[in-house]
Amino acid sequence: MLEPKLETLYARDMLMAQVDRLAAEISADFADEEVLMVGVLKGSFLFFADIVRAMKTPVLVDFVRLASYGSDTRSSGLVEIRKDIEMSLKGRNVVIVEDIIDSGHTIETLYHLLLERGPKTLKVCTLIDKRGRREVEFEADYIGISMDDGFIVGYGLDLDERYRNLADICLVVDA
Repeated sequence: MLEPKLETLYARDMLMAQVDRLAAEISADFADEEVLMVGVLKGSFLFFADIVRAMKTPVLVDFVRLASYGSDTRSSGLVEIRKDIEMSLKGRNVVIVEDIIDSGHTIETLYHLLLERGPKTLKVCTLIDKRGRREVEFEADYIGISMDDGFIVGYGLDLDERYRNLADICLVVDA
């Protein structure tokens, strides 16, 4: 496999500034109330760990893993839960933490599934909001970075399970 050319798009320092800003916004919105942070695996794991550490309000942690079906570059909109949340959402403040929202199909499906479980509040936090790929109307409550398009890797984001470990987010220039 040929190594793709990668160009740094968002450096680690810039990502950490966004993490701190988002954690401060969420913490302020919930003051001293407990928040159940739900990380969407696998891509959000680094962002999730950093934002949970930066929170100033009491935090509980859980994870969900989803699979969406379609081609390599487009989602069909069919979403399956591969690993469900283990905690009850009933009456809790819940924040879904996602690495990237592009077509919007996956997060919209997850949002409505979790809403049916009776949380007190349900919010969505995403590090990357890729608006150029949006196919459904969905707006996250907390957005780190907005971008139009481009395939990115690093800081949890992958290309065939590779490059998740990069500290920066890089644009794949050619693959």
